[in-house]
Amino acid sequence: MPERADPLGDPDDAARLLAASLARAADADPTPREAAVGLFRRHLARMQQSVRDDFEAHRVAGEAAACRLSELTDGVIRTLYDFTFSDALVELAPFADGLAVAATGGYGRGTLAPFSDIDLLFLTDDDPPPALLGAVEFMLYFLWDLGLKVGHATRSVRECIDEAADDTTVRTTLLDARRIAGDETLFAGFQARYIVACVEAGPANFIADKQRERSVRHGRYGESPFLVEPNIKEGRGGLRDMQTLYWLCRYTLGIRHFMELAAPRDISPGTGEASRPSGLPGGGLLTDQEANRARRCWDFLWTVRFHLHYIAGRAEERLTFDMQPVVGARMGYTRHGRQVGVERFMRHYFLNAREVMRLTHVLEPAVLRAVLGPPAVAPEADADLLEAGFVLADGQILPGPGVSFEAQPIAMLRMLLLARDRNLLIHPLAMHALIRWERRAAELRGDAEANRILISLVCGERPVRRPMDEDARREARHAEDPRSGARWLHVLNETGLLGRLIPPWSRIVGQMQFDTYHVFTVDEHTIEAVRILGTLEAGLLAEETPVANDLVLDLQSRRALYLATLMHDIAKGRGGDHSELGSEMALELCPMLGLSAEETETVSWLVLHHLLLSQTAFRRDIDDPKTILDIADTIQSPERLRLLLILTVVDMRAVSPKVWNNWKATLLRELYTRVAEVLAGGLATAERDVRVLRAKEAAALVMAEDGLDRADIDRFLDLGYGGYWLSFDPETHARHARMIRDSELRDAPLTVETQPLPARAVTEVTVYAPDHAGLFSRIAGALAMAGASIVDARIHTMTNGMALDTFWVQDASDDTFDAPHRLARLSVLVEQALSGRIDLGDEIAKLSRTALGRRMRAIHVPPRVVIDNRASNTHTVIEVNGRDRPGLLHDVTGAMNRQGLQIASAHITTYGVRAVDVFYVKDVFGLKIGNERKLDEIREALLLVLRQAEEAVVSPAPVPVRRRGASVSG
Repeated sequence: MPERADPLGDPDDAARLLAASLARAADADPTPREAAVGLFRRHLARMQQSVRDDFEAHRVAGEAAACRLSELTDGVIRTLYDFTFSDALVELAPFADGLAVAATGGYGRGTLAPFSDIDLLFLTDDDPPPALLGAVEFMLYFLWDLGLKVGHATRSVRECIDEAADDTTVRTTLLDARRIAGDETLFAGFQARYIVACVEAGPANFIADKQRERSVRHGRYGESPFLVEPNIKEGRGGLRDMQTLYWLCRYTLGIRHFMELAAPRDISPGTGEASRPSGLPGGGLLTDQEANRARRCWDFLWTVRFHLHYIAGRAEERLTFDMQPVVGARMGYTRHGRQVGVERFMRHYFLNAREVMRLTHVLEPAVLRAVLGPPAVAPEADADLLEAGFVLADGQILPGPGVSFEAQPIAMLRMLLLARDRNLLIHPLAMHALIRWERRAAELRGDAEANRILISLVCGERPVRRPMDEDARREARHAEDPRSGARWLHVLNETGLLGRLIPPWSRIVGQMQFDTYHVFTVDEHTIEAVRILGTLEAGLLAEETPVANDLVLDLQSRRALYLATLMHDIAKGRGGDHSELGSEMALELCPMLGLSAEETETVSWLVLHHLLLSQTAFRRDIDDPKTILDIADTIQSPERLRLLLILTVVDMRAVSPKVWNNWKATLLRELYTRVAEVLAGGLATAERDVRVLRAKEAAALVMAEDGLDRADIDRFLDLGYGGYWLSFDPETHARHARMIRDSELRDAPLTVETQPLPARAVTEVTVYAPDHAGLFSRIAGALAMAGASIVDARIHTMTNGMALDTFWVQDASDDTFDAPHRLARLSVLVEQALSGRIDLGDEIAKLSRTALGRRMRAIHVPPRVVIDNRASNTHTVIEVNGRDRPGLLHDVTGAMNRQGLQIASAHITTYGVRAVDVFYVKDVFGLKIGNERKLDEIREALLLVLRQAEEAVVSPAPVPVRRRGASVSG
């Protein structure tokens, strides 16, 4: 059977149906009001249900449903008007010619949401009789009894004109006034007078008022369009923003639909501005593609709004978490791979919101230019600015004549850099041009100048810390620094340039996580993290994050930290571990952006581990020593720990203002402190003192059981510093005591003791000798010559000036280095190395050329040296990162020795082919190295050693000798 036609499908038919029902009820007498209300109410319910059924069956979309609901409501209002004067208040029929009922606001435009107010204007002559006002009152009460929300005003023509002149809100409401019923002549006269009044008032004030209203509204509902619970009507990128654009075009150009703005056009050179063809008011201000996007955004937002109203059963405009999955499912968004339907829906919403923002940047300046004329270019622009191809208008930068972003896409980035450096705002016409031609930015990928500018914009300028009181600090904390990276990232993101320059970025624009933890989309969260990093650098978070506040001062890897912050979530929404995927992406993106190999690896590592500290601090027992040791084993170096702590702080604070609190700050601070002390070879002072005392007591007990007398025990207990007692167990302490006693009894200048430890698959090599410059380097070289792979090492200087150095070594097969002849040779080589009877440099060079194979060559380890004078009050800390190879420790420490450095303590580790060695050093006078020139010399000397290790990779060789996990303190 054919589907039965909906009797309410045609608005005119629906109105006639209601009128016929009223006529049947009246018979020969006036219809009682209560009966009429019942008839209207039933008709209204059927009418609304008809629209809902068609909408939810996807027979009509949002805008079409809004138009149909508006048309059906028109029929109800017309029928009520007729009922009022022909039936209920027939005695007032003579006054009907002095009244017109008009729809205003959104209803006047012919769109109506299911539970929105019905805005009505009861238009009268200048002096309406009281009886006519009684008819208005009757209609209003009738509509209220139907359960409708009516926004109403009763004004004469003169009052409308006067109030519109004084109040932009009234003037806006009347822009789309549309007669529904009543006196046509009266309404036509009002329209004529209103148009004349608008022309006389001019567009300037109206435009300024609407822009001011929008700014206030954004401040109230959120400046970002990417809040994860957006207000689809009032929020940025929502319906009201599109309506504001419509009002500007309607008031200034007389258009009624965005599609009227598209027409064949000529493009003006420079800004890409479309000239308006004659005879087409507003035609050509948008391209066909832009106009179609505007139409799709309008329809999408209306569709979401209809679903919201129907689900909530009221005029709900906020897309809250409980609404999002329901709306998404009703709109057909389902799981795709690992991304759930609600996240796909919300990403589509946010992309629409961004499109509305972009449309604003494109259309609004075009309207202003079409209506008010081109901006007046300031003649006082300096020569450098003019030479660069840019001018100023109203104090804002825009491309000058002859500069085309289409032909010169690099000019887009140059303009942004100039705006940043000169603290200039970007002219709306310039924003228009950036959006129009953003696709051309794809040509700049890999361009050296583009990379330099982009990274400069992202990192911003290093802020200068200035003293300020708490009130000023609080205000500065929430204000956006015009030179900060976040401000320019917002511009790059809104215009689409960032997604063109960094393609994976476009995948996270509008990407959200469906949880109540994050309040921003991924892209907005990332930009917020960059903003907080700049705030931290400026010293504005000293009280909330004191440790990070101090660490950020002298970072060696500032660019890497900013790029890691930019990329830490860049792989979200792709399925899998976003940290691992993002780390791999960073390895591809960073070289494309012009970062060095060392910076690339740092960024990749930070992205991979950016959740490590927060997850450990909040989910693990940080009082468990193993937890701290596991973290230290992953982080490997103090510089990485500093970078990771700062990234953790900014990442957490960028999630939501509610996420960060003093408790979490305390946990992170404690974790950082404990890990830092492990990497430095020690523990906290209070805990350290207790443990040192306990270690001495335990060692004394074991030594007494071994037969040492009290004098020998007391003497030995006085030899070691705190770090020594915490580095070994009591049995090892007792063994060292016997070795030192025997060495002193023999008056031996050198004692080398080896002890295989099969349970640990290592051999322990202990060297007791007079401490002198280069001792560590020579022993390390001798072990390399012996074919021993150092897997751990601890070096201590005793109070008697002797060095007690312990190394744990393996053979090339990762087994115990225990062959008697090899142990004997090892001892001989150590003795020869310390006595100077062999040339370690030549021997190690030969060894390096034959010990590096294909496995080593497959992995690139960029050399890196970080020198930090803030990590210690008494020492300069040098962190060396590079490729491991036989003799690396010998070469690195030898270079330090040649630079006149005394190694007070060290932490030496190797992870696979990476060596990460940290040294605490002083100069020959026992002081920190403060001379910058000297620091540069040290850095270059160490880098030379590391580069030589990397160059040695080109030589084919058998399996490499490895060194792993050595921690040294003294």
